[in-house]
This record gives sequence, structure tokens and C-alpha cells, in this order.
Amino acid sequence: MTEPQQNIEALLEEKRVFPPPPAFVEHAVVSDPAIYERAAQNPEAFWAEQAEQLTWSRHWDTVVEWTPPFVKWFVGGTLNASVNCLDRHVEAGGGDKVAYHWEGEPGDTLTITYRQLLDEVCRLANGLRSLGVRKGDRVNIYLGMVPELPIAMLACARIGAPHSVVFGGFSADSLRDRINDAEAKVLITADGAWRRGQVVPLKANADEAVRECPSIEHVITLRRCENEHGFTEGRDVWYHDLVSDQPTECTPEEMDAEDFLYLLYTSGTTGKPKGIAHTTGGYLTQVAATHRMIFDIHDDDVFWCAADCGWVTGHSYIVYGPLANHTTGIMYEGAPDWPDKDRWWSIVETYGATILYTAPTAIRAFMRWGTEFPEKHDLSSIRLLGSVGEPINPEAWVWYWKVIGGERAPVVDTWWQTETGAILITPLPGITVLKPGSATLPFPGIQADIFDEQGESVPLGGGGYLVLTRPWPGISRTIWGDPDRYVQTYFSKYGPEIYVAGDGAKRDGDGYFWLLGRIDDVMNVAGHRLSTFEIESALVDNDKVAESAVVSKPDDIVGEAIVAFVTLKSQYVGDETTAEELRNHVAAKIGKIARPHGIIFTTDLPKTRSGKIMRRLLRDVAHGRELGDVTTLANAEIVEQIREMSDNMPAEE
Repeated sequence: MTEPQQNIEALLEEKRVFPPPPAFVEHAVVSDPAIYERAAQNPEAFWAEQAEQLTWSRHWDTVVEWTPPFVKWFVGGTLNASVNCLDRHVEAGGGDKVAYHWEGEPGDTLTITYRQLLDEVCRLANGLRSLGVRKGDRVNIYLGMVPELPIAMLACARIGAPHSVVFGGFSADSLRDRINDAEAKVLITADGAWRRGQVVPLKANADEAVRECPSIEHVITLRRCENEHGFTEGRDVWYHDLVSDQPTECTPEEMDAEDFLYLLYTSGTTGKPKGIAHTTGGYLTQVAATHRMIFDIHDDDVFWCAADCGWVTGHSYIVYGPLANHTTGIMYEGAPDWPDKDRWWSIVETYGATILYTAPTAIRAFMRWGTEFPEKHDLSSIRLLGSVGEPINPEAWVWYWKVIGGERAPVVDTWWQTETGAILITPLPGITVLKPGSATLPFPGIQADIFDEQGESVPLGGGGYLVLTRPWPGISRTIWGDPDRYVQTYFSKYGPEIYVAGDGAKRDGDGYFWLLGRIDDVMNVAGHRLSTFEIESALVDNDKVAESAVVSKPDDIVGEAIVAFVTLKSQYVGDETTAEELRNHVAAKIGKIARPHGIIFTTDLPKTRSGKIMRRLLRDVAHGRELGDVTTLANAEIVEQIREMSDNMPAEE
């Protein structure tokens, strides 16, 4: 038998704390800490209270039915997601409120109200019905960040057709695989999308994909970039032709709480994407509640979730959560550095954004570019900041709070996944004392723990596997077409009652959760299990470093040697003197065991279009292997540059 693995060692310590500003607490949506105890004592009652904020066509009979690992929420209840996002606000007199301020990359703009959004959703919903789409049929959506993307999602929700949004940066092969797995009947796409002044040929990719998609009956194409593309008679339909004569009223389908709202595909370790299936009642309940409480939503807020609707962040916190709460949002089509590196700050100033929710990767890019870009603009409207997508290192957190938030806006660092549907670990900004780099505490009604390899809860101060010990309303119900894979992936390690997130985490003496990255990003160095995230955070703590990514490679002496890929701020040079300074800095922050064996200086790191660093490709480089799939990268050329640099990598003696 092999020896059981040690717990993940939590070595990096962060001591700075930021209490909620008194002026913020005074007007906070949630300011009474008793909410945690109340939700813990009776989580069913807590979630039922949140569900009551929605409009139901039939009230539920039972709050939750749990037959581990499978769960049902609000059993017997019926509702429609588009009605909850649109109709009820318009009928209550809120139709003239702005739903979205939209800005295209070339500079074109559109402001759309709730009434206008409802009209457009109904037109497209009627158009889909005219093409034979019925309740239960799947519809794929392959668009850039244009208003028609949330319109298409809500139109599908209105007629009970689960949507499957495919990120516009994905290749034709990726689109094909997702269409075929869902057996979609209709694909909604566009001629193209703008990205850094270039046209992404969405329709050409779609045509290539659907050649091998026998389930597709129609392709609906939005005219966006006026670029050339093919048109197949009988199959292809222009978006504007489909909706132009459709009425602005469309009877919504009455959906069971457990009916599927959407599928969203996420990468799997086997290479085959997993179709994460989310339902209507529980999902909508949780995204609305988390959006309202975590982001402290007031009627006059302008909320900007700077993500893409191709990812779950966009589903939950661009579309369903904000619209259910009658919030004004911002949507932006293009890159954050086009035509210059102050584009985001121009948008904040123009629309008076009060809340900004973005990824640590974007924040570190802004750090690298320098403060002169945000300093060109008035960011005084911002009162709350959020972080999503991966753990945020403390120095990026503090820069975000200081430079973008003006030292007045709390930062809510949130942890959740495609599979969880909504945020699970997060501060509540009117209550929580913040610690840079910590997602702090489970949201009320969420039961989280950290287990060791044997399934025992790890004491405070230790690290291990992040687990959820009780189901929540927004949890995915299955992997589309493969329930056995669902059980094996999430509920096999510790039994059917324990959801294993696949992330490492530690808890400090106050019970705060610190996410350490994916379990497969944990390294075994001389008998110590070290988190790559902590070493990355220590590197970025050095004033010369803008961004870093850490992987390991086999080593005969220590088992795995640490390799760090480092992007310096523009005024610094990457040489052996700097490399030695950084090794010593890591040793001082964490310990000598964490000193990188090799440091590779690079102008950028390989990232997906959503901003996530592709450590898998960096591991390929470090191991000297053939590169894996690079089709989802925003900057594929950087990988070969890094490989060339790694061939001449100076190593620690």
C-alpha cells in the first residue's frame, strides 16, 4: 500500500485586515451578522425565504428532497426565468429602467431598457417557435458580447428550450463537439465579432462545425461585422429577417423548478467537455440572492461584471442574477486594451459604474500596465469591487482596492465554479472584515469544510481538499447524458453526501478560507505538498513582478522542482540577478523549500480569452512535452516564445 498523502501545507501568511467602512455598513443590504447563524440553524427556511423573492406560477410543495448525491429543490413549484428577469419588472412599472448599457469594441453603443429587452426577447422567442423549437429542445448560441446574446438566452428560457452558450473564442471543433453532445436543434451565431480591431469569423467557424452536426436544422445569423461568409439556403436564416415581423408578446412556458434552464460545457480531465446541467428554480433563487447580498445591490447601482456570457460568470452575474434583481448592467464587446489600455476605465467613467466584478488575471495585467491609465479617468463612482475566476494574490487585491477603489471600496473575493452555479464562499461587504487574498467565509446557507486524504476535517491552520457537505439550490444536477460521470467526478472520493470541488484550500485561525488553486496544481517538493498559488503570490509580492505562474517538473533529488514563469513590470529587466532576488524573496515569504529551481522571464503568460492562465501548457513546456490544445488561447504565439526561453533557463545551483 502507498503511504497516504500529507495535507497541503499552508505556509504563506497574510496579516492585513480591512474592516467594512462605516459609511458602507450604514446603507448595506446585509449588515446583521446574525444571518449566518439563522441560515445555519435552518438552511431550508433560509433558501425558501430567498425563493419567495421570485415570482412563481405555482408555489412549491417541498423545499428540498435529497437522495445523495442527487437533489431536487422547490419540488412542485413552477416558474419561468424570463418572466422573473423581465415581465414582472415591466408590469410593476419598471420598464423604463436601463437593463444594459452596451458598448461595442469599435465604439458603437446601445442603451436598452427592460421594456425594450422584453420586446426583443419575445420577438426572438416567437421566431424560434416558428422554426419548430419546442420545450425541451436544445439551442446552441455562439456569439460575441452583443445584446443579442442575453436576448437569445432569455428567449430560450421563455419557451423552455435549454440553451448551450459556446464561448465565441472557441474553435469550430469545440463548437461541433458541444452541439453534438447536446444534440441541439438550432444554432444562433453572427457573421463575426470584434476583437482587438479584427473580426473573429464566427459564421465561418459555425459552418465548419455544423457540417458534422446532424441534429442542426437551422442556423440563425446576426449581422454584426458585415464580413463575407457562406449562406446555405433552407438551413440559414438571417436574425433580422426572423424577428422583424414577430409580435412583441410571447406566452412563456410554465417550467417546473427542476426543468433544465441551460447546459454549459466545462473542460474535463478525460478531454471530453462536461455538459453541466442547471435547472430553473434553485439556480435562479441562488443567483438572485447572491447577487443582491454579495454585491450590495441598490436601485441606483450600475453593475459591471466584466466577463463573457460564454462562461458561467456571465450566465449568473451578467444575465440571470442582475436581471432578476432589476439591476442596470454594463456589457462590453472587446478587449480591455483596445484601442488603448484605459478602455475599461473610460467605460467606468462614461456609465458611472458603481460595482466592478472581474478576474485577478485582468487586475494583474492592469498592474503591469501601470497606474497612469486608470488615473486618466474619474473612477469615483465605484463603491464596491469584486474578484472571480481564480484565487487573487494579496498584492493584486491591495492594488485593486487602492488604485481602482480609491481605498474606499470593499473588495469581495468570490469562490465558485461552473458546477456550483452561484457564489459559495465570499465576504458580505457590510459585515465581513476583509483579508487580502481570502475568499473569507461560506455564504449563509452554505456548508463548506476542508478534508484530509482520509476524509477527516482539517483543523484551523491546515490545508486540504475543499468540500461541500450539504447541497445548495444552484448545484448542477448532472452532466448531460452522463450521470455516472457526474457521480464519479464530484461524489466518489468521500461518498455521495460530500461534493469534492477539486480545489485545495486552507483555513486560518479565524476560520477564513484561502483558496490554493486546483488540487492538480499542488506539487510534492522534498516530501512537502506545496500550493503553486502561494508561491505565485509570494513572487507577485515583489515590487518588480506583475504576474507569475508556477508549475513543477520531475527532479531526481527533490521529486518535483519548482519552475516559475514571471512577467516583470515594464521598467525592470529579467536577468540572473533579478532571478536570485526573486528566489530569496520567496524564501523569505514562505521558506527555503519554496525557492523556485528555475525562473523564466516572459513578456506574457498563455491565457484563455477569459483570462485564465493555462498552467497545463506551462507544464508541457517545463516537462519538454508536446504542447496540448492551444485553440482557446488569446495569445497562442507566446507559448513557443516561452519554450525557446526555457531551453536556456538558468537554474538554481
